[in-house]
Amino acid sequence: MILEDMIVDNVRNMPPSGIRKYFDIINEMEDVISLGVGEPDFVTPWNVREAGIYSLEKGHTHYSSNAGFIELRTEIAKYLDRRFDLKYNPLDEILVTVGGSEGIDIALRALVGPGDEVIIPEPSFVAYKGCTAFTGATAKVLNLRAEDEFKLTPKMLEEAITPKTKVVIIPFPNNPTGAIMTREELAGIVEVLKDKDVIVISDEIYAELSYDKKHVSIASFPEMKEKTLVINGFSKAYAMTGWRLGYICGHPILIDAIKKIHQYALMCSPTVSQFAAIEALKSGDDSVFTMVREYNRRRRVLVDGFKKMGLDCFEPLGAFYVFPCIKSTGMTSDEFCEKLLKTEKILVIPGNAFGDCGEGFIRACYASSMENIMESLKRIERFIND
Repeated sequence: MILEDMIVDNVRNMPPSGIRKYFDIINEMEDVISLGVGEPDFVTPWNVREAGIYSLEKGHTHYSSNAGFIELRTEIAKYLDRRFDLKYNPLDEILVTVGGSEGIDIALRALVGPGDEVIIPEPSFVAYKGCTAFTGATAKVLNLRAEDEFKLTPKMLEEAITPKTKVVIIPFPNNPTGAIMTREELAGIVEVLKDKDVIVISDEIYAELSYDKKHVSIASFPEMKEKTLVINGFSKAYAMTGWRLGYICGHPILIDAIKKIHQYALMCSPTVSQFAAIEALKSGDDSVFTMVREYNRRRRVLVDGFKKMGLDCFEPLGAFYVFPCIKSTGMTSDEFCEKLLKTEKILVIPGNAFGDCGEGFIRACYASSMENIMESLKRIERFIND
């Protein structure tokens, strides 16, 4: 038996994440400063950790319902209403998942299969294309442009939609570019989609990390509410990456279908994480605002630093990434990142890890200490000058 032949084609042919090889390299190096990992350097706030600990001390170690504790779903509904004017019924329009990533995976599995197309604007989160491939559907990539500030335009979307289009992913605030979409810009996208039989998966995991204007969800447009699935979670805003907790919100018919996959594959999300998340939503706003203020301070320093060393860099207004252009160095994205890591021990991620149109760019994450950011800028400038 040749074991490789036993693996289905859409898994065997999918290359591993372009990010992972850099993490493998730094595991063999010492004293590396990482601007590569997309997770907060903050620790989960103490009151949130304490709620998780207390749930264990009280012996709350059993399954929750498949959709998650109703108390948590109720708090999610309250949070989305007060922060983003999104109204969902906690009884049948919210499903608690194992991180936002599970939400993306099972939403796609419920909606698409062989013969269907999923429109994916890139550069963007690496999981979209992989999860689409695993369903047997086709990923139709839209190459976003720096001159458009990496925003999705109505013309670009209109030209991409075909009779096979079943899902459009809206990935804003964006990883890796930090781009956002304003209400006015989303209105143009709504005009394209409102009369089409297409479902939107709106990945809003970075919704709280918006620095110029308050985040706007495409689901807040009345004509899009029924046909949009909102993906969100606790990893980024609440510094809870290791707790692995997210959620999907949408029409009951869609949520019920998606819940079937969640039910058979995972049963429910970790209950200790759910108890912690309830506390985060009830009393975590101040902690979130404090972290966002600090991210904003670091963002300005990193953007200014890249510009001063001569790298073109549009101002990201969301998430916690900067996406400078390194074409002026004459190196490819991979060459730049590998040489920088080996000579200066600074980890950044090549832009092409997030799609081919990311070639010529790098992603630097400012969810790192100001001390690390300042030292990184010093070493990167020295690397470029050398």
